[in-house]
Amino acid sequence: MFLGTHTPRLDDKNRVILPARYREQLADGLVMSKGQDRCVVVWTKPGFDQYAEELAQGKHTVADMRRYTRVLFASAYDDTPDKQGRITIPQPLREYAGLTRDCVVVGQNTRIEIWEPQAWAEYIGEAEDAFAVLDSEVMPASGT
Repeated sequence: MFLGTHTPRLDDKNRVILPARYREQLADGLVMSKGQDRCVVVWTKPGFDQYAEELAQGKHTVADMRRYTRVLFASAYDDTPDKQGRITIPQPLREYAGLTRDCVVVGQNTRIEIWEPQAWAEYIGEAEDAFAVLDSEVMPASGT
């Protein structure tokens, strides 16, 4: 499980140092791609494989499904962190997310998101206002 918010920087080779607590889960490889809301999403390799399997079960006759999978897979890159826990974010993903130097790395349970700091601040500012209300909408009824 990926948790927390971290603020690393891209180095001169467009690498970002992943938080130490994430490195073991990603040591065998990862996949990164365009994410929702203009961020970069990072999955473990097995996590991405499972997600791809679930998508393969969808109806590819539906235009939105084709559109989504085309963007996702066309923007996907695999990588393996180096010994210092660094990954290189490819130029198309940096441009998509507006990443230049500072980054915000956010744990999202089964995946990680990498955001441009101002975009993250704006997003979280809006999302936190709705957080309490959303709990009852996104959690299934427990019956208690």
